Amino acid sequence: MKKSGAAEKKKARRSSAAVQNGTRDHSSLAPPKKQAAKKDVFQLFAEKVRDHKDLESRWAILQETRVEYFRGKDFVSFMKNHPELKDILESDRNLETEDIANSLLQKNLLVRCDRVVKTVRPGKKKLSTWPAHLEIFPEQAFSENDAFFAWTFVTRRPLWEILLSFFWPVLTLAICLFPVYPHRCKLIILYSCAGVLLLILTILLLRAAIFGSAWIILGKRLWFFPNILAEEATLRELFRFWPKKDEEARPKWTARLFYAVVAVLVILLLKHHAPDEAARARYQKRMSNIIDDVLEWSPSLALSGMMEKQTVVNATESNDNSTESKETSETVFSADETGSLEETDQQHNINNTVG
Repeated sequence: MKKSGAAEKKKARRSSAAVQNGTRDHSSLAPPKKQAAKKDVFQLFAEKVRDHKDLESRWAILQETRVEYFRGKDFVSFMKNHPELKDILESDRNLETEDIANSLLQKNLLVRCDRVVKTVRPGKKKLSTWPAHLEIFPEQAFSENDAFFAWTFVTRRPLWEILLSFFWPVLTLAICLFPVYPHRCKLIILYSCAGVLLLILTILLLRAAIFGSAWIILGKRLWFFPNILAEEATLRELFRFWPKKDEEARPKWTARLFYAVVAVLVILLLKHHAPDEAARARYQKRMSNIIDDVLEWSPSLALSGMMEKQTVVNATESNDNSTESKETSETVFSADETGSLEETDQQHNINNTVG
């Protein structure tokens, strides 16, 4: 009985210990989940900041690896101008800029770098603003003063970029094969490209005319489609119609009057030197001939053209040969006639002598 009681006590102790260990395990597993969630939040924040066009960055070589990096002072000014990005951090949105950067460094999303060349090169007055070669800085802490930070993660490529990488070679091959397309396909491609080009030029001219008129008359800067010529803009920002708010100072009336006079003089000059109807007709005929040569070309026509040229050459050679044969026969005939006439004269002379 004693043994059975002792065994039950041992089982009870083991079960209590197991419960305690289970609670400890659950309590120990809870913080890593929170840390993983925080890490995902900082990862999203880093990707959003890296893809943002207002943070100026460059590419450099770091230990034989090409990396994208930015300056510490640019990161501080960027966060001042875009405080709404801190909302991605959720519970850590109240952190200071330096603390956010240090968290990114601790999570290995950033690495602090230093310039390899630390002396001014001959002929230069100061160090390069954006060095081309970097090395890892010993102290991994955020700083604004001549500090560089490189991204350590690879950006995710969207699906359309992957598909576009396969599409470019096909498009290049299709452009090279344009001369062998059917005539109707050539017309469709030609008029489509001409229509798109005309639309782009029309939009640019209209926005320039509206901007010039508003600037001269009202003294305001109104750029419709403000991002249409931007190099780094998303597709949605590229076709944004409404202009941005004009926050710059109004131009002086003297400058507006000067440019108004210049615009009037340019319009009058273009009107005076405009081509006449005959010159326009000649230019149109020349351009239409060039376009017709491109549109009407095909392998069959090219081969038929070669055959026609060969036929013309053969006909020319046969004509030359027939002409030469005719000339030769005429020469022989004239020689025979001359010989027969000479023989007739000699016979006549002999008969006169005998008589």
